[in-house]
Amino acid sequence: MTMSDRQPAFGRRGFLQRATAGVVGVAALGATAADTAQAAGAVPAGSQPTGSGRVIPFEGPHQAGILTPPQAAASFVSFDVIAQDRAALQDLFGVLTDRIRRLTAGGQVPATDLASAPTDSGTLGPALPSDGLTVTVGVGASLFDDHRYGLAGLRPAKLTAMPVFPDDDMAHSTELHGDLSLQLCADSRDTVTHALRDITRHTRGAIQARWKIDGSHAAPRPTGAPRNHLGFKDGIANPDTTSAAATDALVWTHGGRGGEPAWTEGGSYQVVRIIRMLVEFWDRVSLNEQERMIGRRRDSGAPLDGSAESDVPAYHADPQGLYVPMDAHIRLANPRTPATADQQILRRGYNYERGLDLDGNLDMGLLFCCYQQDVSRQFAAVQARLAGEPLVDYISPTGGGYFFALPGVRGPHDTLASGLLRR
Repeated sequence: MTMSDRQPAFGRRGFLQRATAGVVGVAALGATAADTAQAAGAVPAGSQPTGSGRVIPFEGPHQAGILTPPQAAASFVSFDVIAQDRAALQDLFGVLTDRIRRLTAGGQVPATDLASAPTDSGTLGPALPSDGLTVTVGVGASLFDDHRYGLAGLRPAKLTAMPVFPDDDMAHSTELHGDLSLQLCADSRDTVTHALRDITRHTRGAIQARWKIDGSHAAPRPTGAPRNHLGFKDGIANPDTTSAAATDALVWTHGGRGGEPAWTEGGSYQVVRIIRMLVEFWDRVSLNEQERMIGRRRDSGAPLDGSAESDVPAYHADPQGLYVPMDAHIRLANPRTPATADQQILRRGYNYERGLDLDGNLDMGLLFCCYQQDVSRQFAAVQARLAGEPLVDYISPTGGGYFFALPGVRGPHDTLASGLLRR
């Protein structure tokens, strides 16, 4: 026990106990007080937000952060929901909606008198930048259990706990699953950190963090797709996100079809995988072997039968794998046949670095995220083809989970999960 833990009840411990008892409702009321202070002009005049200045709209039929091109920084956080009952769960999503709306819009921080706790952490200054911030909220299969909130009959049809695949290393992982997920992305790392801190402050007593991992989106070097820690360009062959036909067929769920509850309209299934890359071993492999395992040139990103990153591999003209080996990663992941056309996934990957492990090896890799209409038809089918590929000697999936990204917020009076929790 530390000195601070022995404070009297009116100190830190008493404050935390009172906060845990009813913080969600208090947060909603506190937002109104903050609005009043701001409207009264009690903020520093002339304060200007910093950051990129980008504002990504929060409202719409789908959540931002799915089709949005990946921003520079990301955090993926999984939570256990500890709200006491369904009414408290509904309050939680209301507060989440309010905080995300405010954070993504940016603006002046409401003033605080010296006798009160600050309304904001202050880490971004007196004016919050929008900074290209998106916060994408998902729910896990465990939220739909039989006993807590009465949601068992409303579970998205394809939502399950993520299984352990043959090449995974998850026997002792503490970074698996969760009731609720947040994907926070922005043009600056401190904007992501500030948003997470704000959200956890206002939802204390309703959710408890289970695991977290931070990622960065590398700048193109020199052009095109970013590179992962293996040195290869990553995420080249995504579906066309500007095509409504493609996203309707591959990304968005359709309520009332395929057994999906009506409330799921406009959502998407999210897969998160923490994939460690064993870079010390990879760096000793010949360039030719590396390229044949991946199926692309390391320098240009071109497929081994092409000359440019954007070239489409001509597998039909190479049935024996003389140019792109039959067990190359890109060929197994996307064979480009009529039968596998509806198995494409929308990738949204980030690199991660977490220092050293206990043996002094670099702990770095890929924070893999993808969105799809049907996890079984898409991600799981791709994963089955990749089982035993040569690359598994150099990568080690260690955690993650399946989540359902909620439909978007359609107006100022709507909230996240409103369709799910409508009485």
